[in-house]
Amino acid sequence: MARAYLWILLLLLYSPIVIIVVYSFTEAKVLGNWTGFSTKLYTSLFAVGSHHSLMNALINTVTIALLSATVSTLLGSMAAIGIFNLKARSRKAMNLVNSIPILNGDIITGISLFLLFVSLGVTQGYVTVVLAHITFCTPYVVLSVLPRLKQMNPNVYEAALDLGATPMQALWKVIVPEIRPGMISGFMLALTLSIDDFAVTVFTIGNQGLETLSTYIYADARKGGLTPELRPLSAIIFVVVLALLIVINYRAGKTKRQS
Repeated sequence: MARAYLWILLLLLYSPIVIIVVYSFTEAKVLGNWTGFSTKLYTSLFAVGSHHSLMNALINTVTIALLSATVSTLLGSMAAIGIFNLKARSRKAMNLVNSIPILNGDIITGISLFLLFVSLGVTQGYVTVVLAHITFCTPYVVLSVLPRLKQMNPNVYEAALDLGATPMQALWKVIVPEIRPGMISGFMLALTLSIDDFAVTVFTIGNQGLETLSTYIYADARKGGLTPELRPLSAIIFVVVLALLIVINYRAGKTKRQS
């Protein structure tokens, strides 16, 4: 019974993705209408000069995601180290504060950041979107790194200091290697959240013509349909993310076996 439930759950989760991948290999403009196998949508997607706005939206999405994920990983890792070294009562309080942005609705976060930027007179655009993504991604990195710190032997850091290492050297050579799997997981999670986000982005993107994939798809859907080239693009993104997860899990398993 449990195995059947698991298979049903996996079917519900992955069948929409499989459908998109399958119908990315046909020329039909409407999803669900199979007109024969073809790779025309893939060649059309990457054809020079065609779908300029879609490719710009993709480039914006990727660069924003990479920037926000990188900064979030650095800030979240430092915050996790700081929280871990607090006293028990202060640590609980900071964990609660860190959980509020996660539990808070995306639309509330988006509106709050929108009002903040307006009150400060900040022109909304690329920078505000990156700052907004860093804001809601950082708490997830903190949650990814904290378990690795709890598993670490605290005496190793003290031993490094006793052996003559400076605090920065001990941090870089002792703590960072211990929490690196958590940092990688946090980076991947932040990257995925940034690419996927719509609610926060739409409130902080401004009216300067900047578009991400989420806002492009929303605007495209409001016109009465979706651009067919979104199907191969979605399939490529899924395959890339899946390959990254496989590589990361393989390396993590290999490292665990060696240790």
